[in-house]
Amino acid sequence: MKIVAKTDTGLVRTSNQDSYAAGELPGSVAWAVVCDGMGGTAGGNLASSMAVKLISERISSSYRSGMSGVSIKNMLTSAILAANINIYEAGQKDAELTGMGTTVVVAIMAEESVYIAHVGDSRAYTMSGGKLHQLTKDHSFVQEMVDSGKLTPDEAKDDPRKNLITRALGVNENVRIDFCQEYISDDEFIILCTDGLTNYVETSEIYELTADGSFNDYAERLVNRANENGGGDNITVVTMSY
Repeated sequence: MKIVAKTDTGLVRTSNQDSYAAGELPGSVAWAVVCDGMGGTAGGNLASSMAVKLISERISSSYRSGMSGVSIKNMLTSAILAANINIYEAGQKDAELTGMGTTVVVAIMAEESVYIAHVGDSRAYTMSGGKLHQLTKDHSFVQEMVDSGKLTPDEAKDDPRKNLITRALGVNENVRIDFCQEYISDDEFIILCTDGLTNYVETSEIYELTADGSFNDYAERLVNRANENGGGDNITVVTMSY
């Protein structure tokens, strides 16, 4: 397994509220979790770091070689729900942290599948057959407008409301989690990222920067391009491959 990651504050923000972790498990299994915090500097940092820590610990302690897809879904869902309630309760206990939250996207690559769970607008992509596929759908106001036909995808790119998300960990006691399983081949790879990448780098650019087989360079290339295009937010990219 190969895992390469990079995070950057960007050119505008004074602190990095993104958090991530990644690693390997027995049986040539890779995992990664990426979070993008919100709710002020202290709240955003705490929410994203809490989520990454709790979810990482659950994956490391609960994963067993040969787990079924249903078992992996249950494990990821349980981990994310635990992170949600912990962040929510922390916010309730401290007025300065009330309303803090974080997005999350988690991936496990096992055998011939990738399992993805997510909340918010941090994304997962796979490069397959020379095409870049977005595996997640943003939980955002603008995405809902696109789905309802009130905005075109091109209009959505420049809509000033594109940072308004409709789901996040820690905001409420309960949260809805999306999950998917995709079959992947040996020559495919996965990209997890925060919106600091996708708001500043077009899908076509992501493809161009990851199409030449230089896997170890992809994360740095993508972060650098986001900064070249304005760097208005924190940027985190994790890439995983067999």
